[in-house]
Amino acid sequence: MREAASERLDYRHNMTASSLRRSDGRSATIGVVLEDVANPFSSALHRAVEDIAVTRGVLVLAGSSDEDEERERRLVSAFASRRVDGLILQPSSHDQSYLLTERRAGTVIVFVDRPPAFIDADAVLTDNAAGVRRGIRHLVERGHRRIGYLGDLHTIATAAERHRGYVEELGARGIQVDEKLVRLDVRGIERAEAAVEEILGLSPPPTAFFTGQNLITIGAFRALRRRGLHNRIALIGFDDILLADLLEPGITVIAQDPAEIGRVAAEVLFRRLDGDRSPTQQHIVLTRMITRGSGEIVP
Repeated sequence: MREAASERLDYRHNMTASSLRRSDGRSATIGVVLEDVANPFSSALHRAVEDIAVTRGVLVLAGSSDEDEERERRLVSAFASRRVDGLILQPSSHDQSYLLTERRAGTVIVFVDRPPAFIDADAVLTDNAAGVRRGIRHLVERGHRRIGYLGDLHTIATAAERHRGYVEELGARGIQVDEKLVRLDVRGIERAEAAVEEILGLSPPPTAFFTGQNLITIGAFRALRRRGLHNRIALIGFDDILLADLLEPGITVIAQDPAEIGRVAAEVLFRRLDGDRSPTQQHIVLTRMITRGSGEIVP
């Protein structure tokens, strides 16, 4: 009888009201703030968090910061006003001390992809510099000496780490960095295409490119293919790309594991919510190289 009455009245369980009655004071929600939830990296990370949260009956609220510090703070404030139990944050800001208030209020905070600044918190990171060094080493071993580099905003910690890996590996191989082959602060596919076109106009042009982010890789491949150089100039990208194996040649990548990053971050967050008070840690998720052809082109 009760179930039938509920259906007739179109009853919906009020989670907000229920949370007020919970003995532990929890809201059974967590907030996830990522650079762009539409980006394949972010969406895979978010899904991994959600898969673990759903097994615990926890709802995941998500938002995109768009590399905007003020937008990041607004999202955090919006989630905090809804009394989320924890936050998983891919920071855009360079000072996260504003989160100290939320942590004092009992909110568990875990950082992903980028380390925290001015706050002591758990973080799940990628071996960015080591991954790039592996890619550059792969190109040098195939005879490349003029290797172009396209990187994301240098103010992003991961982008700075990847550029450092490029510089360090060339130095370790006795190759001087030619700054004319380097473009930083490249945002999006169109700007990556333009940057590649510009570098290809140099004399002599590079025999290979390393691209520091998935959208940059797409733009670089488009520019090379438009010029008919995609089978003559080598290309390795950081981050995998959907359908990269179906291109000709397939794109060789240094692949992060966003699903593993999300899984580890969620596990750390829920462990903290369950009462773990051990010292904070940085968890490193290793990259792997996937060879598909573009990175194996010889000069």
